[in-house]
Formats: sequence, structure tokens, C-alpha cells
Amino acid sequence: MRFIIFFLILFSCRSGNQYQWIATLAKPWQINQKQYDQILPKFFDKFPDFDERLKAINFWRLGTPYGIFKSGEEKEPDIDPILRIDTTDCTIHVLTSIAMSTSKTWVGTKKKMVDIHYKINANGIKSPDYSMRWHYTSDRITNNPYTVNITQNIIPLKDLQEVELTLNKKNNGSEFLDLNWTSKNKFSFIPTALINQAVISKLPDVCGVAFIKKSYMKNGILIAHEGFVINNEYLIHASSNQKKTVKENLIEYLNPKEGSKFDGVMFYKITSG
Repeated sequence: MRFIIFFLILFSCRSGNQYQWIATLAKPWQINQKQYDQILPKFFDKFPDFDERLKAINFWRLGTPYGIFKSGEEKEPDIDPILRIDTTDCTIHVLTSIAMSTSKTWVGTKKKMVDIHYKINANGIKSPDYSMRWHYTSDRITNNPYTVNITQNIIPLKDLQEVELTLNKKNNGSEFLDLNWTSKNKFSFIPTALINQAVISKLPDVCGVAFIKKSYMKNGILIAHEGFVINNEYLIHASSNQKKTVKENLIEYLNPKEGSKFDGVMFYKITSG
């Protein structure tokens, strides 16, 4: 109830009360595919602009139960569904929200998930295959046209911190995931200490944010978490601590009283493909 009241106050003046409609909808994690096909086209009618629709989809999904490693290829080695909205983790929230914002049906959203979530294979096509999944967010931000790195556009280049990392390669030389794939890259990010409202104000109205944790680099990983930044203030993300998708102040999330658990962030623009 507190969220609904805040939600209505936040957007009633800015958007002609259009966001109030979302609070009247059934929760997405409680609907079936037929209901999904009835509801989703209405987002396109009420929010013809892609960015506004992406924000609206994010608000609709608030409260979705958290579940990690619940999406897959519907075949071995990961038999979980390609598309599901009954549960989500941080990355699947981002990718599914993009797919939902560019499709009007369950079938269309599932096809879009394949397009967003997988690389082109040796035959020049995208298909749901575990080895071709964008497993690493830093790799996806760098190379996937749906999530375009804009970090270097936000602050002066001299203030960025750069690290070199071979993705998927642990310190002992073995692979973190059995992919027969590694990728050596240099990544630039904004240190947590430099994130303030002036920096956040330079972001698009809706964009992605990826949180850096350098202690993960020993396993060939750079990104520990990700979500959306909305209206240059709020983080919407699937929270493992709160066990659901939540909205909170980005700066407060990055700088809790006990100290930040992240070393910095990368920002990325969301496109419709």
C-alpha cells in the first residue's frame, strides 16, 4: 500500500496520471499466458514511447519473488524455461523487462528473450543454447546492442578506474563456467566514491546499472549485480536480500551506513534492438 501511494504521488503530476493504471493490474507473477497476452498490448497503447514503456514495465514487476538461476534453455544442461515472470534474479529482471517492452505477446516476448539473451552461433543465428548465452554482464554491456555501455560518457575519462580481466578464467587457470570460452578485456568503471546526484543527473531517464566487485575477479567475474536506474534517482532491481524486486534510492543503496559492498558501477543504455 505504501508503494502504491508513493507511486501515485511521484507520477501524477509528470505523466497525466497514466502510471496510476498500473496499480489496477493483476500482479505479473500471478497471471497466466492468456492474461499476459491481454495485458501487455495495453502498455503499448498507454506508453507508446519505448523508454516510458520500459519504466512502466519495471513498476508493474515490483514485488516479483526472487529466484536465482531459474531461467534456462528448456534443454540440458539447463532445463528451466526461457521466459518466466513468476520469479526473477537481477539479470533476468533486466533482460525480461527489455523483452516485455518490445513484444506484445507471450510468444513474441519469448522470441525476444532469445534475441537478447544469446550470442550468434557459428551458423550465424541465435538459438537458446547454454554455451551461447550472455553469461557475463560485463561482456554483454560491451558487445550486446540491447545494452550499450555509456560509462565513459558520464564522467571525465581521467576519473574512471580501469581493470584488465580475462572473463571466465579463474586465478588457477581453470574456467569458472564450463564454456570452452574466455575473453581478455579492459573494463572502465566509475568508483563508488564518485557517484553522487550530479553524476546520476547525467544519465538517461531509464538505463541499466551494473555493480562492480573486484573481489570476484579471482573467478573471472567483474559484475556482481545489476538493475535499472529510473528518473535519475531510483534503482529497480531483483534483490536477493529482500527476496523480491524492489525500488530504492540508488545513492543510498550504493552507500549504506555499513559501507558499500561494491567498488564501482558501469552504466548502459537500453535499446529496443
